[in-house]
Amino acid sequence: MNYWLVKSEPEGYSWDTFVKMGRDHWDGVRNYQARNFMKDMKVDDFVLFYHSGKEKQVVGLAKVVKEFYQDPTTTDERWVVVDLVPEKKLNKPVTLQQIKADERLQNVYLIRQSRLSVMPLKVEEFDLIISMGEE
Repeated sequence: MNYWLVKSEPEGYSWDTFVKMGRDHWDGVRNYQARNFMKDMKVDDFVLFYHSGKEKQVVGLAKVVKEFYQDPTTTDERWVVVDLVPEKKLNKPVTLQQIKADERLQNVYLIRQSRLSVMPLKVEEFDLIISMGEE
């Protein structure tokens, strides 16, 4: 099993919108590294949902339910999507400031390569962020 974090600006696509949809494909990724990470996503992998922009916080937990396929928003075959379903909203959001303040999270892509919209997490990093959101 793998663990991931995906980023979305809440003004464009929020956790609440995702929950209302119940299932959706993660589209619009136009960065090769993020695309390659999406190609590594497997059914039942867990995904943290991060609100970027003004909020800068992890707000929910999702799960991969369909592995990569052609992005339906473009005819360019280089770009793919995966299908996600929401699992649960965190009891409290985990802010970027909290993540940066924890020395155990200093190597996460969210800090090192902050422009990526899809990124892997180590199980220890994932578990730590989940525990921070459940306190």
